[in-house]
Amino acid sequence: MPSPNDTPKPHPSPFETYQSPFSWRYGSPEMRGLWSEATKRRLMRRVWLALAEAQHEAGLVSSAQLEDLRATVDDIDIARAAEIELETRHDVMAEIKTWAEQAPIGGGVIHLGATSADINDTVYPMRVRESLLLIRTLLVDVLRTLADRVEEHAATPTLGWTHLQPAAPTTVGYRLAMALQDFVSDLNDLDHSYQSVLAKGFKGAVGTSASYAALLEGSDFTPQQLERSALERLDLEAAPVTNQVYPRKIDVRVLGTLAGIAASASTFALNVRLLQSPPFGEWSEGFEAGQVGSTAMPWKRNPIDAENICSLARYVAAFPAVAWQNEANSMLERTLDDSANRRIVLPESFLATDEILHRVLKLCRRLVVDERGLRATLERYGPFAASESVLVAAASAGGDRQALHEIIRGHAMRAWQAVEQGEENPLPELLASDPNITEHVPRDEVLRLVATPEAHVGVAPERARYMARAAREAATAAP
Repeated sequence: MPSPNDTPKPHPSPFETYQSPFSWRYGSPEMRGLWSEATKRRLMRRVWLALAEAQHEAGLVSSAQLEDLRATVDDIDIARAAEIELETRHDVMAEIKTWAEQAPIGGGVIHLGATSADINDTVYPMRVRESLLLIRTLLVDVLRTLADRVEEHAATPTLGWTHLQPAAPTTVGYRLAMALQDFVSDLNDLDHSYQSVLAKGFKGAVGTSASYAALLEGSDFTPQQLERSALERLDLEAAPVTNQVYPRKIDVRVLGTLAGIAASASTFALNVRLLQSPPFGEWSEGFEAGQVGSTAMPWKRNPIDAENICSLARYVAAFPAVAWQNEANSMLERTLDDSANRRIVLPESFLATDEILHRVLKLCRRLVVDERGLRATLERYGPFAASESVLVAAASAGGDRQALHEIIRGHAMRAWQAVEQGEENPLPELLASDPNITEHVPRDEVLRLVATPEAHVGVAPERARYMARAAREAATAAP
């Protein structure tokens, strides 16, 4: 007898008990619906029905039994299944019994020859594949939207930074093209992962199909034919060999792909956060009317979407390690120590990645590039980067490259001190007044070279536009 604490109780108000943030705050309704308990149980019945249809084809299930199952396949009753599970302490058995109560003619052949993993490890791949397609749709939208921004700013000059120190000029489009390239790589990885998702299929307790072979003894049907017939109805393929479950290496690959997407998104979002800070003041994710940045500081304009992306990305990054443990520690034909965590890591990896990409898409669409901020940074630090062109010009004209480097470095250090004190950058005049330099490069040419750092972005605009075209081609390719 169940204890009083096991007696089913009315479900409390959703906000009077723990709710996962993925139940309502993060993730799209489509992704939440796909990983809902109702969808899982509907898919379980679809799998059982596909098996019964294949067994009918093999002469193991009668027409009347099959029609009874077809007539009740959508009548899931989670409340009744929960009651039965209190007694059986087995969720799959509870669902079988629930359906059998609804189908008095066909109920006796549900799960014929199967083990629980034949069902669960066919349902999981179905949901994983559908989830990957939802993620792919979002990723394609990101590629197209970000490609537009890359082209828009392909030639917009900006100061480059290495080691978080001023470096040579680049363009906004070229910087965005780096993020775009990462997302194109993620799309390729996702398509590969999608193709690698295989079901366990119908192979019985330890994967040998012994139970199905016994059912089919004396028949022209083989266990392999039975499996193919059932899986064709579900548009799935099975791994050629399994133990009790499908290869857990599939989960490692899929969750690694999601972590890769999260890494790309986090890098992009981190750059937005950095460049939105007032010392840079060059990019912004935008700020909506009525949006509040702080309860205490009314002036705050926090990059909340970019910060959310980075936060959720860290979470997604943790899950491949769990999947790796599930693969590496699955002993012999199977242990159950992966079951509980897979109920968490698979749906939440997809839900978090789904939320991340929705926010990345929003960032791409609303990204504000402040031309005045770009220009101010270039005017302050650009001459340092452009001094390299003076060095190259003077050395090309016959000067000693090493001696010139030291001369220019000395001027740059003096100019840096002036900039740190809030003064206008004096480097152009310092270089143009040094006879060691002007004997090789005329004063006017020195001033021109140092005063136009945006002229030294190389082929960044062309490469940025190439990446935008490549991303659009990738977005139109079939999965």
